Amino acid sequence: MTNFDYLKKEKDFDSFVDIAIVAEKTYKIDVSTCIINCRRALEAGIKWMYSVDADLDVPYQDNLHTLMNTRAFKSIMDDDIWKRIEFIRRYGNEAVHTSTTKTASIAKICLRNLFYFTDFIAYCYGDNYEEREFDESLLEQEEVAPVKVVPDVDLEALIAENKSLKEELSSRRVQQQETYVSKPLDLSEFKTRKLYIDAMLMDAGWIEGKDWINEVELDGMPNKSEVGYADYVLYDDMNIPLAVIEAKRSCKNPAVGRQQAKLYADLLEKKYKRRPVIFITNGFETRIIDNDYPERRVSSIYSKRDLEKYFNLRRTKSHLNYIAINKNIAGRYYQEAAVRAVCEAFDKGNRRKALLVMATGSGKTRTVISLVDVLLNNGWIKNILFLADRNSLVTQAKRSFVNLLPDLSATNLVEDKENYNAHAVFSTYQTMIGCIDTIKDEGKKLFTCGHFDLIICDEAHRSIYNKYRDIFSYFDAPLVGLTATPKDEIDKNTYEVFELENGIPTYGYELAQAVKDEFLVDYKSIECSTEFMKNGIHWDELDNDEKEEYEETFVDEEGNVPEVISASAINQYVFNKDTVRKVLATLFKYGIHIDYGQKIGKTIIFAKNHKHAEFILEIFNKDYPELKGYAEVIDNKINYSQSLIDQFSDPRKLPQIAISVDMLDTGIDVPECVNLIFFKKVMSKAKFWQMIGRGTRLCPGLLDGKDKDKFLIFDFCGNFEFFRMKTGSATPNMLAVQGAVFALKFEIAYKLQALNYQTDELKKWRKELVDYMVSKVKELDRNRFDVRQHLKYVDLYSNPDHYQMLTYEDCLMVRQELAQLILPDEDEVSAV
Repeated sequence: MTNFDYLKKEKDFDSFVDIAIVAEKTYKIDVSTCIINCRRALEAGIKWMYSVDADLDVPYQDNLHTLMNTRAFKSIMDDDIWKRIEFIRRYGNEAVHTSTTKTASIAKICLRNLFYFTDFIAYCYGDNYEEREFDESLLEQEEVAPVKVVPDVDLEALIAENKSLKEELSSRRVQQQETYVSKPLDLSEFKTRKLYIDAMLMDAGWIEGKDWINEVELDGMPNKSEVGYADYVLYDDMNIPLAVIEAKRSCKNPAVGRQQAKLYADLLEKKYKRRPVIFITNGFETRIIDNDYPERRVSSIYSKRDLEKYFNLRRTKSHLNYIAINKNIAGRYYQEAAVRAVCEAFDKGNRRKALLVMATGSGKTRTVISLVDVLLNNGWIKNILFLADRNSLVTQAKRSFVNLLPDLSATNLVEDKENYNAHAVFSTYQTMIGCIDTIKDEGKKLFTCGHFDLIICDEAHRSIYNKYRDIFSYFDAPLVGLTATPKDEIDKNTYEVFELENGIPTYGYELAQAVKDEFLVDYKSIECSTEFMKNGIHWDELDNDEKEEYEETFVDEEGNVPEVISASAINQYVFNKDTVRKVLATLFKYGIHIDYGQKIGKTIIFAKNHKHAEFILEIFNKDYPELKGYAEVIDNKINYSQSLIDQFSDPRKLPQIAISVDMLDTGIDVPECVNLIFFKKVMSKAKFWQMIGRGTRLCPGLLDGKDKDKFLIFDFCGNFEFFRMKTGSATPNMLAVQGAVFALKFEIAYKLQALNYQTDELKKWRKELVDYMVSKVKELDRNRFDVRQHLKYVDLYSNPDHYQMLTYEDCLMVRQELAQLILPDEDEVSAV
C-alpha cells in the first residue's frame, strides 16, 4: 500500500498515478530512483492537467520547466504547491544528471511534495475527494512484489485521449478550486529549509564540502560571543571566498538578513583582502548585492564559473567616459551617439537596461556590434546573448557579428548543436528556453543565471517580453533592446520594461530624420483597398460572369449562397481569384520597374498564411507564364527557405517577387526592394513599422543609373487607415510653432559657426540668437512634470557657454529633448 493508491479510484488519473506509486515503492530500494520517479510522476501529472484544462495552452516547449512556468499554470497552481513541485524538479534533475548519493530525507520530502501536488489535482479535478494526510510510516514497508516499469507520458496523445473530458473537468476545477485550503510548507526546521537552498546550489553546480561550506565560523561579529556563523560560503579553487549566503526562514523576507550578510562579507573581506558577493535567500526568493549595482532579485545563486568571471571582469573593467568607437563598424554620427548613450547609461547612470529606437535600415545591428566591441575592449563583458524571434534574424545577426568582429567566437543555437561555449550566442527565444535546462558542460548546467554579461533583444516590445519573460527573469545580465517602432508609438509598458520614462528611449533615430539625413529613402503609400473589401459584396450588383464566380467561391456545404458577404467576412476570402489578379495587375502597372522598365523591381507581397501565399503564386504562374521563376513563396513551410531568401537578396538572381508569410516581415536586408504589397491585415503597429522598413534602404544606381530615392507601398487591406497614419510619406514629430522656431534658431546658430560666416554683423546676430535661446530655456518652470524629465538639457542650454561649439547632433537633440518644452512669447499666446 502507498500514499497514492487512493487515486486509482479516479479512472481519469490513470496516466500519472502508476508512476507516483512506483516512486514510493522504490524508496526502500534506491532513493535516487525514487527521486527520479517523483519527477516523472510530477511531469505526467502536469501534462495531464494541460490535457484536460481549457485554461492551459501548451507552450512553445513541452518540457517540465516550461510547463511549470507558464503564467496560466502559475495562476491555477497554489503558491505553496508550486514551491513543492519546484523542489521535486530540481532534485529530480540532479538525480538524473549526477551520480552524487542522495539522502533518504530528500526522497522523503519529494514524496511528500508529490503527495500534496496530487492531492491538489484530486481536490480540483476529482469527483469524490476525501481529505487525507501524507502517512510517512507507509514508506518503511518492505516491498515484496516487483516494481513494474511505467512508460513516460506523451502529451499529444494525452490531449487527444482526454479531449472529451476538457469542458467538464475545466468547469469542475474552476468551481472546486475556490474552496481549496492551502497546505503551507513547514520550513521552520532548519534542516528542511536548508534542502531547498541546497537544491538551488546543486542546480548551479556547487559541490558540498568542496567549494561550498556550511556554517563557517567568523570572529569579530558585534554580539556577546563576538562569533558568527555564515550559513554558506562559496570558494574558488584558491580557497578564497567568492560569495557568502545568508539563509532566512521562508516565511520571512530575505531582506531581513541583509545587514547580517554584510557583516559577514566585511569579516571575509578583512581576512582574504577581497569582498565576496552577497546572496540573501529564503530558498524561493533570492537577492544579490554585488558591490556594483543596487541590490536586486535574481533567479538563483550564481555558479562558480559565473562568480569567477565576475571577479575577473572587475579587475579589467574601466570607465566608459572616453571610449574609442571603431568607425569601420559604426561610422555614422547617430550610431556613435547611440553607443555613447548606452555606455553613459551603464556607467554614469549605473543602469542595467537600455532601449535603442532606430529606424529599420539605419544600422541597428552595426550599432549594437559597435557597443559590444566597446564593452569587450573596456572589460565590461565576456559572454553575449543575442535573441530574436525568427531563425532568419538570428542567422543574419550572427553573420554580421562574425564579419565585423572576426576574433569573437560565435554560435547559432538554432543550427549549431556543438559550439555552446562560444562567447557570443545567437538564438531564438524558443530555442534558448529549450537549452537552459538541457545544455551541460562537464556534467554541469552551462547556461546558469549569471552566464551572460549582456543580453541583446532584437525588436524589443512588450509582447516579446511578456511571452518570453522567463528568459529575462532567469538571466541576470544588462539588457539592450532594439526596435524600429517610432518612440511615440511604443507601448508605455515597453518603456516600463526598460525602466525608462514613457516616450524617452536611451537613444532614438527615426525614419523621418534618416530620410532628411539621406541615409534612408522615404515611402509613398498607395491606398488600393478594393471597394468590396471595404463595403462587402452584394450578389445583385454583380454582372453574370461575376455572379457565377461569386457562387463558386461562397457556396456553403449545403449548397446555399448568401446574398451579401460582409466586409469583415471578406478578409477570410482573400483567395478570390479576381482579387489576386487585380493586386498583381496593380503591381505591374504602377510598381517601380528596373532595367529601363523591362523588369519589375524586387517586390515583397505580405500574404495572410501559407495557403494564401500558394494561391497567389498559382494565379501568378497561370497569368504570367512567360515570367518563369519571377515569383516564389518564402515562408517557414518551405524547405531550405534561407536559400530562397539569399536568392531574393541577390540583385542578379530571381525571384523578383517574394510572396512572404512572416519570414520577410523583419530583419531582412534587401536594398533593391522597391515595392511592398500589404495583402493582409497587420494588427501590431510595431510589426507594421518593421514591414515598412523592408524598403527603406539606399541602393545607388538601381534605377537605370539613378539612385533609389523612394519605394512604394500598395496597401490593399486598409492598414494605414487602421493605424490612422498619414499616407504618402513619413513625417517627423510635429512641434508647436514656438518649438519649431526655437529649433530653427538653434540650427541657424550652429551653421553660423562656419568660417565663411565670421563677419561682425553675423557674429552679432548669432549672439542675439544665443541670448534669445538662453532666455527661453531659463523661463521654463522646473516644477512642471514634463520639464523635470528633461532637466539635464534644461541645465545645459541655460548656460550660454554651451552654445560655443555646437554640433549637428546638438541640433537633433535639442529638437527632440527641448524644443517641445518652449513656451510661446507673450504676444504669441493667442495664436497657439
